[in-house]
Amino acid sequence: MTQAALSPAMNELTPSTPTTVSDRLARNAARNVKERAIEAILFGAALVSVLTTVGIVWVLVSESLKFFDDVPLSVFLTDTMWTPLFSEPRYGILPLLTGTVTTSLVALAVAIPLGTIIAAYLSEFASSRVREVVKPFLELLGGIPTIVYGYFALTVVTPLLQSVWPELPGFSMLSAGLVMGIAIVPYISSLAEDAMRAVPMSLREGAYGMGSTRFQTAMRVVFPAALSGVLSAYILGISRAVGETMIVAVAAGMQPNFTMDPTEPAQTISAYIVQVAMGDLPHGSVGYQSIFAAGLSLMLMTLLFNILGHVIRRRYREAY
Repeated sequence: MTQAALSPAMNELTPSTPTTVSDRLARNAARNVKERAIEAILFGAALVSVLTTVGIVWVLVSESLKFFDDVPLSVFLTDTMWTPLFSEPRYGILPLLTGTVTTSLVALAVAIPLGTIIAAYLSEFASSRVREVVKPFLELLGGIPTIVYGYFALTVVTPLLQSVWPELPGFSMLSAGLVMGIAIVPYISSLAEDAMRAVPMSLREGAYGMGSTRFQTAMRVVFPAALSGVLSAYILGISRAVGETMIVAVAAGMQPNFTMDPTEPAQTISAYIVQVAMGDLPHGSVGYQSIFAAGLSLMLMTLLFNILGHVIRRRYREAY
């Protein structure tokens, strides 16, 4: 083919090269803009959570400092009387603290064993069909409003306990704690079951190959391997129990008693905050500012449990 015959073809190909490169550059620029926009949206979402946390901490700390201008910190931490509605108010956090701890201990005594057993059954023993039926029911149990649990404890559980223990009062930490434990079970069982199912099948097969039964494999191989995740589920359950409000407000009573006897009525920190927030004390008074000091105490307790959970996860985490 002569040079004259090749010239038209070369002329047709030559202009297309710059056009193709420019189109590719334009597409890359548009893609970069979209990626930066998505990155900015994700960063904004993360920033909202950070700013919200900082705002909550700032409000609690600033208002608590105003409260501690009138009430010494030593009195707040050591006094065994909490009577903000009396003519001579006293602000000792210990009655609210003991009520919170006692109801949480009763709840955890129910939720941790029951949640662990359910998690082990769903992970190691239940068939896929049973798991598909039980899991939604557990999630449904976790979605029931806590006020419903509170009235269930007051109208059903308390009379049942009184039939066995006639001296039990109408309001008690025992009734509230038992029902609160049932409400926490879905959180513990779901997370613990996920942690157990994440254990590699090779560990189970190795245990079966050495003659272990299914129960021995679950308790001596799978559970220790998933210990970090199971402990994290326990920590979440503890935080959930400490922050529970409506169950204890309805079933445990609103009397701030300095006692750890679960058969007695008591008031928790969160229940007191609900009581004052409904207008029992004038806005701006020392009694009203006490809800911020109580809220700060509750936040510090929850933060302590979260830090403990993080340390436990790092200590017992298994990498496969």
